[in-house]
Amino acid sequence: MKSDPENSPMSAASTRGPAWVAELFSAMRTAIGAVVIGQNDAIRLSFVTLLCSGHSLYEGVPGVAKTLLVRTLAATLGIRFGRIQCTPDLMPADIIGTPILDPRAGDFRFREGPLFTDLLLVDEINRAPAKTQAALLEAMQERSATVDGVSYPLGEWFTVLATQNPIEQEGTYPLPEAELDRFLFKIRVGYPSAEEEMRVLATHHANRAPLANLHSLLRVDDLASARAVVDATLARDEILQYAVALVRATRDHPAISVGASPRAALWMIRGAKAIATLEGRDFVLPEDVQAVIRPTLRHRIVLEPGAEVEGMSPDDAIDEVVRSVPVPH
Repeated sequence: MKSDPENSPMSAASTRGPAWVAELFSAMRTAIGAVVIGQNDAIRLSFVTLLCSGHSLYEGVPGVAKTLLVRTLAATLGIRFGRIQCTPDLMPADIIGTPILDPRAGDFRFREGPLFTDLLLVDEINRAPAKTQAALLEAMQERSATVDGVSYPLGEWFTVLATQNPIEQEGTYPLPEAELDRFLFKIRVGYPSAEEEMRVLATHHANRAPLANLHSLLRVDDLASARAVVDATLARDEILQYAVALVRATRDHPAISVGASPRAALWMIRGAKAIATLEGRDFVLPEDVQAVIRPTLRHRIVLEPGAEVEGMSPDDAIDEVVRSVPVPH
């Protein structure tokens, strides 16, 4: 089938600019906010993840709406949604799928598992064993899954939004550094404010079902157009130099034993371009880089043991790095 050039994502991007993406996000944030009370930063970073074709890891204690946020985000998108609940006995075949015998054809055919979707919620990813995490790693990096030597594509919209509980460590398998580095952001989901918690209780007490009333606010070609707008956002050489200086400063910081890699700088710029787009601009400011540096780097650096003993967190070290690097004008 021939594509219609007037309706292609690239032609749409030529008539749809940052203001259109900002309006689209505003509508999505309003719809999601009717279900997920508060968590504005997590909502914004989740949409940025989709704009950047990345994956994100949510970290927070149970009951702060991590899973609900992802389910609600999926409800506003015109893409497929799937969910995997990780357990210590979860095997790669449980998520990828298995070949099964087709008696009519007398041959085996591949039956897809829950991995084959567009937006995949991986609940409690750190409960999955090493083999299953390796399968997820391939899927996140290559956007494909391999079974019996055959590679099956997952599609350009494949996005993993995973959750983990930072408190309970019994029966968990810490994510390897290689897999952590595949996540664009590590998003902290904290407790709501007292006012927001009252709104949560009021909504639940009224027996409302706002999630059931949500509908898709954009089509797949809209998401493609929004990504094209992000791609076209300008990041001047001064901004690129600023990102490089920030990443290199993490390698020289006395409290950091392992600094961020060049891949971190690539994702930082990509995320900053998306933030600029959501602000309705077609160019990146230093403030856009600063807006994404914490979630981009907090899972990519390793603190010195002494710094951890003294109570320093990765975010504290990142803040010191930001203060040490001159801001371009």
